[in-house]
Amino acid sequence: MEHRRLGRSGLKVSEISYGNWLTHGSQVEEDAAHACVRAALDAGVTTFDTADVYANTKAESVLGRAIAGQRRESLELATKVYWPTGPGGPNDKGLGRKHIVESAHASLRRLGTDYIDLYQAHRFDHQTPLEETMSAFADLVHQGKVLYLGVSEWTADQITRGAALARELKVPLISNQPQYSMLWRVIEKQVVPASEREGLGQIVWSPMAQGVLSGKYLPGAEPPAGSRATDESGGKDMISRWLRDEVLTAVQNLKPLAEQAGLTMPQLAVAWVLQNPNVASAIVGASKPEQVVDNVAAAGKTLDADLLKAIDEALEGVVTTDPGLTVSPPRI
Repeated sequence: MEHRRLGRSGLKVSEISYGNWLTHGSQVEEDAAHACVRAALDAGVTTFDTADVYANTKAESVLGRAIAGQRRESLELATKVYWPTGPGGPNDKGLGRKHIVESAHASLRRLGTDYIDLYQAHRFDHQTPLEETMSAFADLVHQGKVLYLGVSEWTADQITRGAALARELKVPLISNQPQYSMLWRVIEKQVVPASEREGLGQIVWSPMAQGVLSGKYLPGAEPPAGSRATDESGGKDMISRWLRDEVLTAVQNLKPLAEQAGLTMPQLAVAWVLQNPNVASAIVGASKPEQVVDNVAAAGKTLDADLLKAIDEALEGVVTTDPGLTVSPPRI
């Protein structure tokens, strides 16, 4: 496993992060979740990403139990705040001071730790003054409960505004967590340049486009039994946008390119996002330990210019690039 600096900060994260969005506390049993975490640790993963909203707080608790007994200083724990949690009361959501502070304390308890390495605004809150949000985050940093700050799915303008306040408050805003893959490239035109200018790095989610880039979904065929596309409680809605025959046909064109590079399809997808110099880490999830082992093998791989060009040609016409699609919800 190789590590990269996150933005212009002094924090280093593993090129592959382990995330538990659709797995811990919902899709897989706890024993299987622990086995996946152990596989990630054995493979050299040190960065673990979660959020209070995942499985309505259960995912954080599962991760906390899975890493219990590990040397805390050897891990980078990242979690997030914004979406509704708990019973859904009026202050159980958003980026107001009350919700941020209470959520941070609850995340600390669930994760079984005294501090969070990277605390992220899970979306931009249009209903709360940004000054209030950043001030609340700054207080957590100054209290030693949070080491670094990040955001997720913020636009270039929102990142610029947040970074200006972070400098004023003298706190480290160092990362953005966007969706990014061969098929979804909306961050490239605006978000990445703004992040580079402001000193943020990307920790990207869904590098395999919800599993479509694994190549297991075939045009004109029903999704494989037990796959994410058949999961009514988890990923079915998210993956449905990719299950068009023109997309699936284009993805099949990647198979010979992966073979040429000596990579599996998932490894090619993860390695591709890591070719972007502003990307510090790619988040992968897993329901089985062997999936972790396969994905982690993408770390440290270099894809040459000819291969990158061939990938672009194979996917021509099915790639989404519109930066306007990086939009936080207007209301919560």
